[in-house]
Order: sequence, then C-alpha cells, then structure tokens
Amino acid sequence: MNNIIVSEKEIQILYEQIQKDAETSGYHLNTDDNFVKDLIKGLLINLKRYGYQSCPCRIANGIKEEDTDIICPCDYRDDDLTEFGCCYCALYTSSEDIIKGNKKVISIPERRPAPEQRKIIKDMKRADKISSLPLPVWRCKVCGYLCARENPPEICPICKAKKERFERFI
Repeated sequence: MNNIIVSEKEIQILYEQIQKDAETSGYHLNTDDNFVKDLIKGLLINLKRYGYQSCPCRIANGIKEEDTDIICPCDYRDDDLTEFGCCYCALYTSSEDIIKGNKKVISIPERRPAPEQRKIIKDMKRADKISSLPLPVWRCKVCGYLCARENPPEICPICKAKKERFERFI
C-alpha cells in the first residue's frame, strides 16, 4: 500500500467539499492552492490507507478510535485558529491578514497530547461521566453541538461531522 494513487479528480472533489465546509464554518482555506491540494492528497491517501481522513501532518496509528481527534477537521483546529489564525497543518485559516497575504502562516505548537496522556485523559473523562440524566448527552468534537439521546446522531446537524466525531459528554 505504499504506492497509493490519488487522481486529480479526487483531489478536486474533496477540495470543493472542504472549501464549502470551511466557508460554512466561517473559516477559509489557505490561499496557496498547490499547498492545499497537497494536503488534500495526503487526506485522500490516509482515507485509502486507514479508512478515514487523518491529518496528513500528524502520525496516525491506523486505529480509528485512537485517531478520531486527528480526523480532519481535527479537534484542535478551532483553538489553533483562535490563537494563531491557522490550524496546525495550515489547511484552514481565520486570519484576514493571512487571507489577504499581509501575514505569513507560521509554524504553531502541537496541541495533541502524547499517546500516554491521551489515554489518561480518556480514562478521566470516562470516570467523570456519571449523571442522573435519563439519557446520555453527546457532544460533537468538531463544533460543540450537544444532544441527549441513546446514541450519537449519524451526522451532526450543524457541521456534518460523522458519528465517530461525537463523544459522550455526560
């Protein structure tokens, strides 16, 4: 699987989809189309390799349940955009200065905890989710949407993230 082939058509289709989703979320894509298309090619390679679009700038381990935080758009995107004006891989931007070319995209620190820390955080969240509510509350890790039901929705009604992007909130 080292020679995964991605066509220009596949790249263009995903490019248009991601661009539409970014604008719907109030963000923009990096203005360097070649850079963006290289990242999109990486997303498509990871989709074919693992079955999900993990961030091409991070190392996925191929276990979806352990990589859901880095499925694009990753869990760290919004905080990165707020603090730095772009996300870790620089696919998304929110800075008008970056969009207009007045400011360059800079390298930003990695927010994703190390694997050992992710396990501790996951275990702590699980222990804290005790509630007297009749139904569990699910949170979309992409946009923050909350819903109370037996299982998370198949698709987030706000940002269109898939079911695996939800976490049990309470």
